[in-house]
Amino acid sequence: MAITQERKNELINEYKIHENDTGSADVQIAILTEEINNLTEHFRTHKKDHHSRRGLYKMIGTRKRLLKYLRENEVQRYRDLIAKLGLRR
Repeated sequence: MAITQERKNELINEYKIHENDTGSADVQIAILTEEINNLTEHFRTHKKDHHSRRGLYKMIGTRKRLLKYLRENEVQRYRDLIAKLGLRR
C-alpha cells in the first residue's frame, strides 16, 4: 500500500521547485496523490478495510488543505500542479 522510497524520490525530483526542495506544497501534494491512488486501488478488492479507509480520508483532507493553501497564495503553481496531476476532472 505504501509507496516505495524509490518512487517517492522520483516524485520529489519531478515536482521540486528548487534543488534542495523536499517538502514544498507541490511535492507533498504529489506524494499524497500517489498514496491516495494506491489506496483507492486497494479498496477495489478489500471493500471492508475500514481502518485503512480512515487513513485515506485523512490523506484526502490533508491534500485538500495543501491545495487550498496553494490556490490562495500561488494561483499559477496551483493550476499547473492540478493539470500535471490530473486532479479536478
